[in-house]
Amino acid sequence: MKRTICHRLGYLTTALGLTAVLGLWACTTVRVTPLAEGGESSPATVREEGPIAATQPVAATPEAEGVSPAEKFGAKVTEKLGQAVPLELTFKDENGQTVTLGQFFRAGKPVVLQLGYYGCPMLCGLVTNGLTEAMQELSWTAGAEFAVIVVSIDPNETPRLAREKKHNYLMELARPEAGAGWHFLTGRPAEIKALSEAVGFGYGWDARSMQFVHPAVIMLLTPEGKISRYLYGVKFPSQVLRLSLVEAAEGKVGSTYDRILLYCFHYDPEAGGYRLAAMNLMRLGGVLTVVVMVSLIGLALWREARRRAAEAFASRSLKNLSR
Repeated sequence: MKRTICHRLGYLTTALGLTAVLGLWACTTVRVTPLAEGGESSPATVREEGPIAATQPVAATPEAEGVSPAEKFGAKVTEKLGQAVPLELTFKDENGQTVTLGQFFRAGKPVVLQLGYYGCPMLCGLVTNGLTEAMQELSWTAGAEFAVIVVSIDPNETPRLAREKKHNYLMELARPEAGAGWHFLTGRPAEIKALSEAVGFGYGWDARSMQFVHPAVIMLLTPEGKISRYLYGVKFPSQVLRLSLVEAAEGKVGSTYDRILLYCFHYDPEAGGYRLAAMNLMRLGGVLTVVVMVSLIGLALWREARRRAAEAFASRSLKNLSR
């Protein structure tokens, strides 16, 4: 009897050790890397990042030397996490129809928002290309699990140009069905200003280069229209985008595995990506340990009861035979 108990305690200890290892493996096998190639700088609350969208560098003037684009043109991001965007604002979609932002928000579906302009010779295209590449790697599709809204900051751009851009990017994405959830909008100055101020997207017009100066960033919005996350740069790892969408939807999209990953990782603004959350990992490991412990103890007791019942039955059978 004592030997049996010792054996079972040994099995239990081994199983608990394996559980801890498996719990750690579950949260570390999926590596979520920080943003690269344009997303290396840290997104502080006020981010003075304003790469100039130009094919050729603008020559510096004596009075402009030492002045950053953020200071000269206001091209910076002021993060406003948790604040709501004005969903009543009206714009023109790629078909020339008047729409409100609120039309693109659905229960349980997060939204990716990008501000830029369709005539941008470099930066806006790089951001949209990076977003497209991330969407290609996702198993989810715009229009099904989430929506994407691209809004032009240039009031002179037309729905026709927006329609051409949408067509080109849908061809590149190679998912025609995503057209139902990927919207390219144009608007009037008042609406553009209201939206850009609501999300903290600063930009300015450089008369010398005849181009807008603006940051490289996309924003994640909750289904209710609140700002959940800012992702900076021109490259967006698909796993970072996926976890950001799960986070924005408060776990209403994605699998149980996604929600576990989101619990194990937290967003690190200094690195521009998700990092392992040690405390959450310890909590998860503790819960798994308790569950496995209770299960193994229950199994051991059930087996012991079966063994005793079998022994009792065998003993009674032998007594009956001896008679």
